[in-house]
Amino acid sequence: MLKKEVPGFFKARREALLRAHPGAAFILPAAPEVIRNPDVHYPYRQESGFYYLSGFEEPQSWLVVAPNKNSPGTSRMILFVRHNDPEKEIWEGARYGTEGAARVFGADATYLFDDFSNKLPELLQDCERIFYRFGHSAENDRVVFGALEPFRRGLDRAGKIMPALQDPSEALGEMRLFKSAEEAALLRRACEISALAHKTAMKEVRPGMNEYEIEALIDYSFRRQGCGRVGYSSIVAGGKNATCLHYHSNNERLRDGDLLLIDAGGEYDYYTADISRTFPIGRGFSDAQATVYDLVLRAQKEALAVAKPGALLPDIHHRATEVLVDGLLSLGLLKGKTEEIIRTGEHRRFYPHGTSHWLGMDVHDVGLYRKNSEPRPLEPGMCFTIEPGLYFQSNDRDVPEKFRNIGVRIEDDILITANGCENLTIGAPKERAEIEALRS
Repeated sequence: MLKKEVPGFFKARREALLRAHPGAAFILPAAPEVIRNPDVHYPYRQESGFYYLSGFEEPQSWLVVAPNKNSPGTSRMILFVRHNDPEKEIWEGARYGTEGAARVFGADATYLFDDFSNKLPELLQDCERIFYRFGHSAENDRVVFGALEPFRRGLDRAGKIMPALQDPSEALGEMRLFKSAEEAALLRRACEISALAHKTAMKEVRPGMNEYEIEALIDYSFRRQGCGRVGYSSIVAGGKNATCLHYHSNNERLRDGDLLLIDAGGEYDYYTADISRTFPIGRGFSDAQATVYDLVLRAQKEALAVAKPGALLPDIHHRATEVLVDGLLSLGLLKGKTEEIIRTGEHRRFYPHGTSHWLGMDVHDVGLYRKNSEPRPLEPGMCFTIEPGLYFQSNDRDVPEKFRNIGVRIEDDILITANGCENLTIGAPKERAEIEALRS
């Protein structure tokens, strides 16, 4: 069903973008439609930056955000869209067309997709900089370069120089890094839905089920509660599969006595959760599994305690790593001094990934991790994960057999607030006693 109106915050974002980059024009292509096999497309999702500034979800579109010459300090949104095609709309659904795009999305001007090359030069008049991401799509690059060439020739004749061309990734990324109240509410809902799906899986998993059954259960729970899609391919990894960080096959039988690691998040109105939980396929943890689980949980809680305004993501990672290394030393799985082990990276044999990444419209969201060559301090509105883990491979003969094939990861989504942080995924159980109560 076509939208009848869109929230005003899309326009507010465009205005904020041009206030931060006065005199600039931004050119964004829509995400392409991708064919899976003849006559079958992958489900379409709009490119995040395009949607962030417009709310427009159709493919075969261009978005231009440029200064409004008639009202200094404000922006103009120009959309290039598909034409209304009654025959195709019978098969594929209604389209907005130029009139609908202007009426519903508040575009200052709308043109047909095929007019982009001809219209772009006049839209860039008097712009001081042009933001466009080159190198991402050869076809889009060809179109933009083709449109800019006559624009450049016209500037040459007028004795002017071509405006600087810049990648918009940093400009948009820095805006998207700080979540507004509206964005925080969408993230919060995505996390609530996803936490419920994880809790449902904890209740329903039984030995003998297949991993893909659990994936289907999680997907159903997401969709039933209002998520339009998954934020990323779900990881449902039983037993040894949990030691593979990005396991996606999800096609093996679940065995009593093994652990199940689920890394899954639903996407709600373009904002995604990212939760990992690990629990027994049977009724309870074995002694070895409990030892590893409690160590990872302790590391996660210690890392979470560091998260507040002014803290650094590397500090969060370092604290989690310290706890894990101390625990591995106490188990005799590492030897030496904690800081030296961390310095040499010896611990990465069991903990090979980072502890955090930005989260938002994309599961690995945009935004600089470093500014002026230094890790940036956390500020209110930033959202990220905290996800320590331990993984013991089946072929590691230096590890006691009771620990082999154990993989544990515990991941929560954290929003920095003025006074500390909010755990958006607190609804997904992670205390071992609570998990075992659900399993029994």
